[in-house]
Amino acid sequence: MKILGIDIGGTGIKGAVIETATGELVSERLRIESPRPATPESVGIVIQSLVEQHCWSGPIGIGFPAAIQHGVARTAANIDAAFIGLSVADYFARQTGCPVYVANDADLAGLAEMRFGAGKDVVGVVLIVTIGTGLGTALFGDGRLLSNTELGHIVLDNGLEAEHYASEAVRDAQQLKWKEWGDRFNRYLVTMEKLFWPDLIVLGGGASKKLHKFASRITVQAPVVPAHFLNQAGMIGAALFAEDKLRAAGQNLP
Repeated sequence: MKILGIDIGGTGIKGAVIETATGELVSERLRIESPRPATPESVGIVIQSLVEQHCWSGPIGIGFPAAIQHGVARTAANIDAAFIGLSVADYFARQTGCPVYVANDADLAGLAEMRFGAGKDVVGVVLIVTIGTGLGTALFGDGRLLSNTELGHIVLDNGLEAEHYASEAVRDAQQLKWKEWGDRFNRYLVTMEKLFWPDLIVLGGGASKKLHKFASRITVQAPVVPAHFLNQAGMIGAALFAEDKLRAAGQNLP
């Protein structure tokens, strides 16, 4: 099935049509800068633009940078606080005129990796960390997702919130060299390992393709690998999530 997958990030909003049977992009990947401030109205305009540029009228899956509980945004770390308490899927459905399905962006990136990517067929605990404006996390146990973990907000032993210490945005802002930043990121991974003892750690987001530049600083016992889909995982997972919701609702899908 073909579904438009959209990934809302702190710096850019990306969209592409995904073939859910394979996880492949079957259209051009389009990216629009994230608006400032990222209010419901301004983000809705960008999503509408992506829909129009793809000439799309079918179902849409959206990865959203917040904890999403029954379709409602509960947090707003890298978006405007006006989203808190908003039924995001209903709002964007009204904006686009399309059926819309929304979940946490890191959870959806993890869904793509577990179904088709680096986590496929892995038994045990898999931790996926998306490195970008913040640190997104998805936690799977034997293939089952624990939604909305938001572990990028954990306070480290130095008293700092993890994503304010070891995100890609922090590396850019402080002009840290990769190995210097790698020491920071390793501190975060060591904390995660002490809490969850994952069998595999998968790194997504823009920094994942630079793993070779900081791999020497990683000391955790679990294997650490880049995401198969890199920063496209969010769009792919969003489409997969929408398909899963459609099937659960009894839709007769191809």
